[in-house]
Amino acid sequence: MPGTPTHTPPVPDAQSCLHAEGPRLSPLVWGAWRSREGEETGTPAKLARFLDGCLQLGISSFDHADIYGDYGAEALFGQALKEWGGKRSALQLVTKCDIALLSPLRPGHVVKHYNTCGDHIIASVEQSLRNLGTDYIDLLLLHRPDPLMNPDNTADALDRLLRSGVIRHIGVSNHNPSQVRLLQSRLGRPLVTNQIEFSVTSLAPLFDGTLDQALELRMRPMAWSPLGGGGLFTGATEQARRTLAALEAVGAEMGVGDPGTVALAWLMRHPSRPVPVLGTTRLDRVRTYMQAAQLKMQRQHWFQILEASQGHEVP
Repeated sequence: MPGTPTHTPPVPDAQSCLHAEGPRLSPLVWGAWRSREGEETGTPAKLARFLDGCLQLGISSFDHADIYGDYGAEALFGQALKEWGGKRSALQLVTKCDIALLSPLRPGHVVKHYNTCGDHIIASVEQSLRNLGTDYIDLLLLHRPDPLMNPDNTADALDRLLRSGVIRHIGVSNHNPSQVRLLQSRLGRPLVTNQIEFSVTSLAPLFDGTLDQALELRMRPMAWSPLGGGGLFTGATEQARRTLAALEAVGAEMGVGDPGTVALAWLMRHPSRPVPVLGTTRLDRVRTYMQAAQLKMQRQHWFQILEASQGHEVP
């Protein structure tokens, strides 16, 4: 039939898969960005207890990057895994590479930059494996789009890592639709996610094609800073104050007293089914936010919150 697509990507598992080819993640993911600073996560023993608490609550997926904690968060988590002593197969480990920070631990860096050269990607993955104390990573993401990326060289390294089994799946972070298409055009396996900034106060993915592409590719996005980096609750901006009031009003109608939980339910209501990456280092907050996975937000409630964030009704 004219106009019929030649290939329709299969539908991923409705509950947990990012993509038809995997991986399966928990409904919410815990992010290790601030783990070295957290009162409940700052030592291997504390982080092991926190990890076990997350698992008991239903969070089995953990998000890292080589640069987190001034290149120290992965190693802290690896030490915590030894303290925890459970089965590696019970966890899904996500990490990222390609940002190069200024740090005493990287004396060769004279300016912050991005590096998607194949040799750098492979070296970063090898270091992450050592840091985490594991022989495979469930999901590797390119952290930021690199204007100097040679897509053939980058894709070759990613494909080699996939074939070797040390990386099970690959995706990107903070990439726009054209950048996703370019990299995918060179890869032998599909990109399974795009981890993006998306929240009730960071609305760009709704309108710039990012979430449209996720739906087109049947590729669930991951959402970092899903609560607006905490600014939503400080009332630092007029947008934050408007949005918080709407979250509280909708929460009252839904019987949910925590506005952060309502904010996560709003994000997860989008048909691309984004997976929030939580940044909190408090287990009680994780417990509260897990309720969002069970909430079913009505369409008009969703638009009520959108209107408050934008400061005007939809056109």
